[in-house]
Amino acid sequence: FYISLRGLYCSAKGEFGLNLALMRRIDEQYLKCPWYGSRQMTRYLKRQRCCVGRKRSRRLRRLMAIVAIYPGPQTSRRHPKHPVFPCLLRNVSVPHANQVWCTDVTYLPMSHGFIYLLAIVGWHTRHVLSWRLWTTQDTSFCLEAREEAVEKHGAPGLFNTDQGSQFTSSP
Repeated sequence: FYISLRGLYCSAKGEFGLNLALMRRIDEQYLKCPWYGSRQMTRYLKRQRCCVGRKRSRRLRRLMAIVAIYPGPQTSRRHPKHPVFPCLLRNVSVPHANQVWCTDVTYLPMSHGFIYLLAIVGWHTRHVLSWRLWTTQDTSFCLEAREEAVEKHGAPGLFNTDQGSQFTSSP
């Protein structure tokens, strides 16, 4: 039979007590704010009076297999088969309300993923005319917000959006 002598000559390396305490704090904060990267986590730990640098924070996060949750790049990539519409707002002044509306979708990080926020804003007043929160980026919640804004404020002269698939696809 085979006997390993490795344990007799060197002890297994583990983390020191201070690093274990930091890892516990990192884990607790990650459960509250899973979108924190190494910079934000380091600032949080420093506010908690922990003497930690970004490299140490990053190393401990990697050791714990903790990765910030955020959407990948190109979140507003248009579908290649959807039409590209020209921008009609170059050199246009907006002297009165309901002449031009704009809308866009942004994401809000939550503890278990994301929720999407759509807002429709009047360019003249800069007021939010309608908004929706949704768990997926699809056309239905965009249409609901638009219908609500039209009911409350009437139809605009121009309605400006980006070329995202939730705005250019069929309902």
